Amino acid sequence: MSYEQTLVKIIEPIKKTTISRLNKSKKWKYGYNKEHDVIIISKTGQIGEIYEIQNLRIALPKVPRQVYEHELNKWTRQEYPKELSRLKNIFDWRNYPDENKEQWYDYIDEEFKRREEGFWFTNKGKPTYLTGTHYMYLQWSKIDVGAPDFREANRLFYIFWEACKADKRCYGMCYLKNRRSGFSFMSSAETVNLATLASDSRYGVLSKTGADAKKMFTDKVVPISINYPFFFKPIQDGMDRPKTELAYRVPASKFTRKKITSNEKLEDLQGLDTTIDWKNTGDNSYDGEKLALLVHDESGKWERPDNILNNWRVTKTCLRLGSRIIGKCMMGSTSNALDKGGDNFKKLYNASDVTQRNRNGQTKSGLYSLFIPMEWNYEGFIDEYGVPVFTTPDTDVFAPDGELIDVGVIDNWQNEADGLKDDQDALNEFYRQFPRTEEHAFRDETKNSIFNLVKIYEQIDYNEEMSRTLGITTGNFQWVNGVKDSQVIFYPDPKGRFKVSWVPKSELQNRVILKNGVRYPGNEHMGAFGCDSYDISGTVDGEGSKGALHGLTRFSMEDAPANSFFLEYLSRPPTAEIFFEDVLMALVFYGMPILAENNKPRLLYYLRRRGYRGFSMNRPDKVWNKLSVAEKEIGGIPNSSEDIKQAHAAAIEMYIQNHVGIKQDGTFGNLYFNELLNDWSRFDITKRTKHDATISSGLAIMACNRHLYRPNAKIEKPSLNINIAKYSNKGSMSKIIKN
Repeated sequence: MSYEQTLVKIIEPIKKTTISRLNKSKKWKYGYNKEHDVIIISKTGQIGEIYEIQNLRIALPKVPRQVYEHELNKWTRQEYPKELSRLKNIFDWRNYPDENKEQWYDYIDEEFKRREEGFWFTNKGKPTYLTGTHYMYLQWSKIDVGAPDFREANRLFYIFWEACKADKRCYGMCYLKNRRSGFSFMSSAETVNLATLASDSRYGVLSKTGADAKKMFTDKVVPISINYPFFFKPIQDGMDRPKTELAYRVPASKFTRKKITSNEKLEDLQGLDTTIDWKNTGDNSYDGEKLALLVHDESGKWERPDNILNNWRVTKTCLRLGSRIIGKCMMGSTSNALDKGGDNFKKLYNASDVTQRNRNGQTKSGLYSLFIPMEWNYEGFIDEYGVPVFTTPDTDVFAPDGELIDVGVIDNWQNEADGLKDDQDALNEFYRQFPRTEEHAFRDETKNSIFNLVKIYEQIDYNEEMSRTLGITTGNFQWVNGVKDSQVIFYPDPKGRFKVSWVPKSELQNRVILKNGVRYPGNEHMGAFGCDSYDISGTVDGEGSKGALHGLTRFSMEDAPANSFFLEYLSRPPTAEIFFEDVLMALVFYGMPILAENNKPRLLYYLRRRGYRGFSMNRPDKVWNKLSVAEKEIGGIPNSSEDIKQAHAAAIEMYIQNHVGIKQDGTFGNLYFNELLNDWSRFDITKRTKHDATISSGLAIMACNRHLYRPNAKIEKPSLNINIAKYSNKGSMSKIIKN
């Protein structure tokens, strides 16, 4: 199986001549460089390669002239000199014979330098950079298996984290991880590393429960601190292995070579007065306290009444003074099922997208999101050089323990997933624990869904696998030359509001029929749109529901895919009028009618006022003389009727059964919009207002199948009584639950 990684790429956003010129004078400063939109993590004044990790551009230090090379051509933890290992603290050093100290000054200086600037070593013949934090983790941290292995995934993690620390706009990271990725140990190591460098500072640990936070503190943080070499380790106040607080009362970070060589009395040294502790899980944990670092472990598993969103709103204020960010948060977790804390974590993760910033340059949450796919960090599929074995190797490849790796991680993962296809809940749990995509990480439990989730997830998985070949284009519509009510064109734009999978041939575009001054769609036989509109431009909370528009084709003799969703619009522009115009241009371009809810009528009045009443479909379940005055005026369908709600859900159910996932002929459906599929998977018929995409798509299906709802004009039709089936998704097939 071929595989192309997308986690990291080397980019060249700065001219080489500029880099060379400023390198010569060592003018590159650690932190965010606004001119080049790059975060510089180099502390040498010089930069080299520039990485892009999840849309964050990070400049690494320049490769030095001398790079450490071990005879094994890979990372190897350096032995701590036995003589120094006997020294447990500063008191032992003071009692160490002066004539023996001189030989260790350079060694200690070098370790301080590596801690500060990072470390270069040769890995498989290539100069490889470790941040100072990563070096401290590999060289000086003790974990459950002893010394940590070098892993390329962890190297990228620490580079991203260093960028979060360097960027003054950033509150830290929100890391969506896979199980056993090492985050708990890595964040514990960073806590100790920073705490032993700072004075008068507070470091905190939170987890999904207070017991978990305590265990992380006692089993990870404390042992790492205890095993530091004496020249990095402050004198600790209290018990050797404390249960609640680790207090550094005597300095170690200020323990420089000068102090090592001086005759300064210990009593004269200023204490660090720095502490590390943990708190019970709750919305107000650490409220009112000033933190230099907050480790947030398993934040995607906070269950009610604890709420990670509420907690972050509170603890975020502990990391700043006014507008100045003085502390960072290291947050990482797998995701629980959405109703068990996963939904709140998903909202926080999505609010941490570095491509979505406010005018202050900050994300909505203040954090930066990072997702490392499972194939980068899956136990048993990482070679002796720390590099993941993505595909099945042609030659012998060995793990760090000498075991032969004879299959690639992608093939192995797929084999495990295939073995769970008969149990959708077990498969979803596997996806959440070992996700290859963000969609996998936030998979929900199937339970008793109103729709067939097996088919929905089949389609989602297919879309993700074929994402590079589906041909979805993001863009916008506009009037030719800006002349309204003329011709409409579609133009690609990565920041566009529309996603389009099909456009008609040029002769089928802009087919509008003018009758008695009213415009009608010329391609009504080809398909229709469904829309969930909104009337008010702004909301109190600044959010509100999105305007949703979906286009669906019917079977026709035209050159068009049948029964295919071809357009998706899920956006809330600054004004409602922009949304209305967006909808209008899409209708004109495709020449298809629209069925919209008329309880929010501004869109329909907008169409009528512009001369497009002919595009607005009337409700299909009533003849003309049974329509209300308003319905005759603007068209549309109400959402208040229980019959309509049931018919709407039944239309989606029918479509999923026939056109989503694996079809009867063994082929997959051609619904390529995963946001819509995910909305279907979460749809709650009692809370329809939360599901804009489901509302609009269901209306599109009803519009394309309007003959099913057409009443007989001569015979009074009884009210609809459509019962929506609920599905049990256990086993290899979904089964209808009988009432």
